[in-house]
Formats: sequence, structure tokens, C-alpha cells
Amino acid sequence: MRKSVILASALAGAALAASLWYIRQDESVAASAVVQVPSAAVPVITARVTRSDVPIYLRGIGTVVAYNTDVVRSQIQGQLTAIDFTEGQFVKAGDLLAQIDPRPYQAQIAQLTANRDRDAAHLANAKANLDRDTQLGDKGFASTQAIETQQAKVSQLQAAVEADQAAIDQANVQLGYTRLTSPIPGITGVRQIDIGNIIHPTDPNGLVVVTQIEPISVLFALPEADLPRIQTQMAKGPLPVIAYTQDGRTRLGEGKLLLVNNQIDQATGTVQLKAEFANTEHRLWPGQLVTVNLLLTTRKNAVTVAGSAVQQGPNGSYIYVVSPSGTAEMRPVTIDQISRGQALIDSGLAGDETVVVDGQYRLTDGSRIQPLHGKAAQEADLQSAVQDALP
Repeated sequence: MRKSVILASALAGAALAASLWYIRQDESVAASAVVQVPSAAVPVITARVTRSDVPIYLRGIGTVVAYNTDVVRSQIQGQLTAIDFTEGQFVKAGDLLAQIDPRPYQAQIAQLTANRDRDAAHLANAKANLDRDTQLGDKGFASTQAIETQQAKVSQLQAAVEADQAAIDQANVQLGYTRLTSPIPGITGVRQIDIGNIIHPTDPNGLVVVTQIEPISVLFALPEADLPRIQTQMAKGPLPVIAYTQDGRTRLGEGKLLLVNNQIDQATGTVQLKAEFANTEHRLWPGQLVTVNLLLTTRKNAVTVAGSAVQQGPNGSYIYVVSPSGTAEMRPVTIDQISRGQALIDSGLAGDETVVVDGQYRLTDGSRIQPLHGKAAQEADLQSAVQDALP
């Protein structure tokens, strides 16, 4: 009986061991099957690295400043009898803006002219008397004292005539002030006084403000670290400056760098620059905030790639490069700038490689890729074209 129990136990143990062996073999086969299944290729959009001439820009925010601003004030007191401009009108230097009643000044000139003519008549009579006294003195019939007295009278009347003429000249200047003209070419602003009112030299707002906008200036600031490069390029010639709207989408005009301010703002660590624009289309307006692109130089035959290809990681910028075997290779790169949807590569890429420009979020180093074609690729190309249109 005991032998039968021992035999049964041995047979059960052998059966259990055999079962465990078969289970382990099945698990091993299953694991081998999982390892041997290749990973699926990741669909991505790819593009070729290109070489082209790339402009190097420095970007800042600027404020448009009028080239000249003049408050047109009266230099005399009087009543406005005419307004000869409309608000917002473009005027040239010397154009008539308003007329002050000239009659009081014309009457004053008439009075002063009459005084001069009267004194001139007295002077003529005094000269005639002097001639007669001189002739009589030569014959001994007039004293030297009488002749000298008459000579003094002639000199006195000559001075009076000259004073009268000076008063007339001054009155003519005052009469000229009755015509309020624009001292500069520009755009008129809001009229500050209406016809029929009395205008005074002490009026704080004057008649109107004329703002010169052709040409026009833009003040902008850049980091002081850029100053050496700016000075180096300025020594070679004028630097172009391009102004855009605040969102950077609309080009407003192109000018040239006029000057670099003579000191650095220590509070902000920036240096102020001034550019001049012809502004013949009046797209730049005083007080307007603009985005400014200062063109330093143009790099010839530079390596460029779509800006969407550039990714950021803990160690800096990188790009997925398509290897000859069809896998994604993570490549660290150095970026000089990203402008108009194109990234300028300093190092890390050659000019004859293919990179991933969309779909990187599913990639890791060594992932198999499947480049998309057809409609998906066309949509990606359209998106890239939109980026290229942005400054």
C-alpha cells in the first residue's frame, strides 16, 4: 500500500514538472514572437536641406517720430478773418494757413509813411537853407555859427527821416505777420481756433500743429551686445532698416540707419538707434509702434531648413535627419536665426540632407519613418508657404 502511494506521488510530480516545462516553453515562444515583430514606421513630412543667400537681421520695437513738428502761432494780436486750410491737409512750406485782419497795420503804415514824407520835406527845406547860408558865408554875409546851426538841423532831420523809414519797415514786418503760413511741409492737425476769434501770441495751442512726415524717423532699441556688430557693418556703408506693423505681417517701408545714440541705457542694457524713411506713401505715422528689422549683412550660400524642423530639447536645438536606412537620427544643431519661416543653420547640417519638418512628436532617435506624399504633403507645403510669408 505504501509503495502505491509513493508511486502515485512520483507520477503526479512528474506530470506537474512536465506541465511547467510546457508553459515556460510557450512563454518563451510568445516572447520571441513579440521581439521579432518590427515596430511600425512613423508617418512624417520631410524636406530637403537647401543652400541660399540669407539676410541677417536684428529685430527691435520702434516708435515713429515726426521729422519736424511745428506749432503755428501768431506773432501779433488780431482777429482771424480767414482760415485757408482744412484739417489733415498736406501743406508745403510757405503755404497760407490763416489771415489776421490787416487793416490796423495798414493804417499804421500809412501814418508812418506820412510822417516820413513830412520829415523828408523839412529836410529838403533845411538843405536848401544850408546851401543859401553857405553861399552867404562865403561872401561874408552869414556867420559861421548860423551855418553850423543849419548844418545840425539838416543832420537832425536826416535822422528823423531814417527813424521814420525804420518804423515803416517794422510796421511792414508786423503787417506780414497777419499772414500765418506753414514754416515746414507736412500734415496739418486739428484747428485750435475758429474764424472771427482774436488770436494772441501767448495762446498755448496756437493755430494748428503741422507735422512733417516726409521724410520721417523711427527710434528703436537693440541689446548693447549687438553694438559691436552694428558698428562694424556701419563702417562698411549705410545699413538698410525695414519697418513692419506690430504683428510683423505688413511691410510699411524701408529706410536707412541714421545714427547710434551716444550712450547706452544702463537701466535696460540697450542702445537707441535712429533710422530715416522717405515715407512717400505716408504708411508710417508719428507715434506709431512698429517692428524694426535692421539688415546687418547677407550670408552667402548658407544652410537653411524649414523653421518647423527645429525642435527644442533639454540640451538645446535639434533636428531629426532621415538616414539612408529610413530611420530618424536626432542631430543637435546651432541656429543663427529663424526668419520668414526659414531657420539658418550654423552647424549640425550639411547642404544635401533630408530632415523631418512635421510629425516629430512621435519620433525617437532611431525610429523608422514613412514619408507622406500626396494630399498630406501638399497641406504641409501650404503651411510652410504661409510661414514663409511671415517676416
